[in-house]
Amino acid sequence: MDKKVIIEMCNNISKNTLIETLSIKFTDIGEDFVEAKMPVNESVHQPDGILHGGATAALAETVGSTAAFVLLKRKDIVVRGIEISTNHLKSISKGEITAIAKPINLGKTIQLWEIKITDQEGQLISISKLTTYTRIKNK
Repeated sequence: MDKKVIIEMCNNISKNTLIETLSIKFTDIGEDFVEAKMPVNESVHQPDGILHGGATAALAETVGSTAAFVLLKRKDIVVRGIEISTNHLKSISKGEITAIAKPINLGKTIQLWEIKITDQEGQLISISKLTTYTRIKNK
């Protein structure tokens, strides 16, 4: 399937979800990565005016779970995030952040992903590890 078609599909299925609420947009997909961007503004701030760690973790889980579905290239699976850890390394209050998910290990049912989140200058804001579980869809 064409890369543009996959990106469009990922963005279309995000309607009426937390992904849309956070204005997350999928922007690139390769053989071993999925990328998405999220604006940083008041809607994702914590009370003291910086990016909320929960919004960052939601972006990481979104990109990692999508990567599991897209990169495993199986339409008959359901993907669930079962554990996530996120280390916040730098604060940001405005702009846009980019998350790139890459596989660490692609098991048959359990996958481990690394998600690096950077600012517009390419500086590392956060890094996450996400464990996903895949199973066959119920018929």
